Formats: sequence, structure tokens, C-alpha cells
Amino acid sequence: MRTRIVRTLAGTLSALAVTGTVLAPSATAQDDYYSGTEGLTGDALKARLHEIISESEQLSYDQVWEGLQATDEDPANANNVILLYSGESRAKNSNGGDVGDWNREHVWAKSHGDFGTAPGPGTDLHHLRPTDVQVNSTRDSKDFDNGGSEVDGAPGNYTDGDSFEPRDEVKGDVARMILYMAVRYEGTDGFADLEPNDQVGNGSAPYLGRLSVLLEWHAADPPDAFERNRNNLIHERFQHNRNPFIDRPEWAGEIW
Repeated sequence: MRTRIVRTLAGTLSALAVTGTVLAPSATAQDDYYSGTEGLTGDALKARLHEIISESEQLSYDQVWEGLQATDEDPANANNVILLYSGESRAKNSNGGDVGDWNREHVWAKSHGDFGTAPGPGTDLHHLRPTDVQVNSTRDSKDFDNGGSEVDGAPGNYTDGDSFEPRDEVKGDVARMILYMAVRYEGTDGFADLEPNDQVGNGSAPYLGRLSVLLEWHAADPPDAFERNRNNLIHERFQHNRNPFIDRPEWAGEIW
């Protein structure tokens, strides 16, 4: 039944796809997708959402390039993508590892749980975003928190020795990506059980913080049209699953 519901919703979205924009599923279709969550809170809600969003397809790390060129396309220029931290619009074909390129940023740093670029958490588009190579290097594998010095090449972002603060316009995006990863990867598929905690300096442990700050960012910066469209595209064209905290932001408070 779940597979049928997912495919039906994906088919509906596919019919609505126009020039890189996918219309949101109807309220009824979303209710069907999240069937079984009614009245749940806390660990029970987290467990049910895990069951739902774990029914997904996995990309290879090479396929992520194509995915990001679609999901993060600049609405004003179809030849470009929007970089997460700087907000810059940069040519899609400027992807790679050299200075001036954009690359694939793991918002849940891949060293936190040691999952690398393996299909699954290492290739999950719901937390992979295009970023400037040098800004990506500055963020490194740091946890998220407020404060620090402004990042070169990305005004509005700040960093210190153990944390990174993204610009205000994407603080909520970052928070919802972290919360998604904590629900999607529960240690049942050969990867570590990923969990947010309320500290920084987590090293290689499968934790990422700071949770209290992430929840503040989630509330202060609600999902916008770009983020919702990205969620729809990942569901319709690539992985066929959704980030529930974009669709139902209130669930963050119900679980954490």
C-alpha cells in the first residue's frame, strides 16, 4: 500500500512539473503520504515518519551532480544553481573541486557517523546542497551554532573553531535538513543512528549540534517557495521521499 501511495503522488507531481518547478501535492495527497501519523507525538511520531520516508531510492554520488542541478536551479536563470551559504547564482557547469567551482556540501557532515559518500546518507539529496568549494572547506565538518567571525566569500555566515552559522535566509533550511537526517537514518540499514544533540565538537560521533539553536532557526526561518519546490522535486524526480519538516514544520516541536 505504501509503495502505491508514493508512486501515485509521484505521478501526480510529474504531471505538474513545469520548467523546473513542481507544484505542491494536494492536502489529500500529503495526508495519504503521511498516513498513520495522526495523533502521534514524540518517539512514536519519529518512528512512523522513519518508516514512511525510508521508502526511497538511493542515488550514486555521481548522480548527485544531476540532482543538485535540478533541485537548486536558480529560478531566474535555468543555467545556474543557487549556492547554499553565499546565496550566489553560479553556472551549473562550474561544478568540481577547483577554486571558483561549486561542490556537494553534506549539511550533515559525513564524518559525523562516518558514512562517507556511500549511497544512502552520503548521497541523500535532502541534505546535499551546492556550495562554493572554499566556503565548503571553511565549514568543514563543524557543528552548527551562533557566533564567530564572518566567512570570506559568504557574507552573513560566521564560523569559529568548532561551529558554523549560516546566513539568516537559510538557517531554517539547515535545521530541517538535520532533523530529516535524524529521522531517516536510525541505524537500521547498515549506517549509524544519526541524532542531533545540544553540543558542538562532536567529532566523528554520529551526532550533530547544537539542537536548541537548530530549533530556534527552524522557527525563525520557515520553509519558503524555493525549499518547498526542492522537496517536491526530490520526491517527484529522484528519491521519491519527502522531508516531513518542510511539509509539517510543527512536527519538529512534537518530536524534540
